[in-house]
Amino acid sequence: MNADSLHSRLASGLKELGIAVPDSDQQRFIAYVRLLAKWNNAYNLTAVRDPEEMITRHVLDSLTLLPYLHGQRLLDIGSGAGLPGIPLAIARPDLAFTLIDANAKKTRFIVQAIGELGLKNVDAVQARVENYRPTHKFDTLMSRAFASIADMLTSTQHLCAPDGRFLAMKGVHPREELTVLPPGYALQQVVALKVPGLDAARHVVIITPPLGTT
Repeated sequence: MNADSLHSRLASGLKELGIAVPDSDQQRFIAYVRLLAKWNNAYNLTAVRDPEEMITRHVLDSLTLLPYLHGQRLLDIGSGAGLPGIPLAIARPDLAFTLIDANAKKTRFIVQAIGELGLKNVDAVQARVENYRPTHKFDTLMSRAFASIADMLTSTQHLCAPDGRFLAMKGVHPREELTVLPPGYALQQVVALKVPGLDAARHVVIITPPLGTT
């Protein structure tokens, strides 16, 4: 794992995205990738094996959501290896992130990453999202690899604040999925994302909940 190449890819990608973070946070991004690569050997957390590709496909891809975050409390649904929640939490230490996943080994990795990276603004929850009943609801609910958009909305509607929003990360434009949204949900926007170094379609779907139902 070449440290210089990791730093170079990260710095170039951050510049292209227009994201300015202190050196300490850049070190956290690198430390996260190193930790993910280490755990991946035993726990198969991600199909991406090359750390440089992890910078592109995981860190930079996650950071494309930064302009669309809303409010102070954010929920990463089916976070897996902490994506997109951990990169976003590093970039926005002023926001409170909860990362939820039903898988025990993935949650253990998230807990380990939170500790090693010194992230004070992240909580990890092992639970099925439909059974999760926190004290406070969330302003932004996001998913990167959580089934269909309709399934995400129906299983998490009880977690969304009245003025909250849902962010669903997708590859190609999910036209068919958007034809079967649950009643009352409003499609606000589908934004094409450009991930530095990634020659593949990426989109974020922005949806708001029905009025008076959360």
